[in-house]
Amino acid sequence: MGSKIRPVIGVIGGRDADGRTLKAAQDIGRLIARSGAVLATGGLGGVMEAASRGANEEGGLVIGILPGEDKSAANEYVNIAIATGFGIGRNIVIVRTCDALIAVGGSYGTLSEIAYALQMGKPVAGIGSWNIEGVESAEDAEDALSKVMKKIGSIQ
Repeated sequence: MGSKIRPVIGVIGGRDADGRTLKAAQDIGRLIARSGAVLATGGLGGVMEAASRGANEEGGLVIGILPGEDKSAANEYVNIAIATGFGIGRNIVIVRTCDALIAVGGSYGTLSEIAYALQMGKPVAGIGSWNIEGVESAEDAEDALSKVMKKIGSIQ
C-alpha cells in the first residue's frame, strides 16, 4: 500500500507545573506537529495539555491516553481520546504507544513512564526532569526533539 506509519512521540510530565515548564511543553508540541510526528500524552492537564495545545495549534494529531473510562475527561486539544480505565496503569500504555518520549518536569508518574521506556529500550530526553542514567538531558524543546528523532530515525 505504500503507507508510512508516522512516529509517535510522547510528552510526559506533571499536571502541576510552572509557567516555564508549560511553555517548554507547548513548544515541544508545536515542534512535534511541524515534524509530521504524532503527539501522545496522558490527555489531562498541565504538561499534557500544554503539549497538546502546541501540537493542535500547528494542525498536528494528538492522542490522549486517559486513566479513566470517560473520553470527555480529555483536554480540549486531544483529537483521539483513549479511555483505558487503568488508572496509573495507563502509563505503560502511553510508553508502549510511543516510539520515544520527552519528559518535561514531572514527579513519580513521570518517573514510572521513564522507567518503562528505558526498560523497553525507547529513547527518552528530559527538560528539567529526572536526572537518571538513560535520560538525555536537553536544553530546550528543539534540542529534546532532535535527540529523540535522531535515535528513532524513520519509522516504516
